[in-house]
Amino acid sequence: MKAEADPNLIVYFGGQYMPLGEARVGILTHALHYGTGVFEGIRAHWDEAQQELFVLRPLEHYERWKQNCGILRIVVPPSAEELCEITLELMRRNAFRTDVYVRPLAYKSAERVGVSTDDQDAFAVIALPFGDYLHADKGLHAGVSSWRRIEDNAIPARAKICGAYVNSALASDEARHCGFDEAIFLNESGHVAEGATCNIFMARKGKLITPAVTENALEGITRDSVMELAQRELGLQVVERAIDRSELYVCDELFFTGTAVGIAPVVRVDHRPVKDGAIGAITRGVQQLYFDAARGHMQTYLKWLLPVYRSRNTREQDAI
Repeated sequence: MKAEADPNLIVYFGGQYMPLGEARVGILTHALHYGTGVFEGIRAHWDEAQQELFVLRPLEHYERWKQNCGILRIVVPPSAEELCEITLELMRRNAFRTDVYVRPLAYKSAERVGVSTDDQDAFAVIALPFGDYLHADKGLHAGVSSWRRIEDNAIPARAKICGAYVNSALASDEARHCGFDEAIFLNESGHVAEGATCNIFMARKGKLITPAVTENALEGITRDSVMELAQRELGLQVVERAIDRSELYVCDELFFTGTAVGIAPVVRVDHRPVKDGAIGAITRGVQQLYFDAARGHMQTYLKWLLPVYRSRNTREQDAI
């Protein structure tokens, strides 16, 4: 899905709330020329029955974002807790009653030519109404990309560094021109790293297996959520290890995970069916658990959620 941006949407930019149409950067901005920015992705899910919008694991996302900004020596002054409050306020000002995607972005803001960086930093937080990133109801057809995943010693994959996503853009473009829904990266060692925009899991012989983050995969928060749900709720053994390309052809189930994609089943790889070409029981089980946990239907995982409207009402009630 491509989220079209309404210019009247309220965003947080330059230390204040303003319409998106008024939030602008100069054409000489360092990050525009050299990719010197770090972004994050956060999801909020609307639950109609509760009339509530739940932000999923925002504190962990902001902690990861601030930590990864440090790789480029970008300073984001607000604490992770303060950034959560900014996000809630954005949701309220926009009066969202739908699923939302939040995009924090920090970047080198000097307006000049020259690749060396300095201490001129800026950040923004944008929240957009956002549905399915990949339409995966019937399962996806993925293809192994001819482009390799960038190495940690080149540009760290564990951080969402803007310039690094040229790697993903090339792989995604190739995949779609070849008739695939999404690309799968191999790293320079020839092992499976992740999807072009998401982590990857396979089920094989009753185990759930995912590449270790040392395979140049993102340290995904959705990935972490799936690992906890699979172990705690489904009793599955989750293994982090290297995955060979050929294992994608003989595994029992395969799916992508990520903030934007959620849990997206893969039913074909390189024009080969995964098992019988249908979405498997483990994948459907993980999908349902994630759906319920993200919308406040499971008491155990309320710790992951920050309600947008209830938290305001609670504070107002406490003040009476």
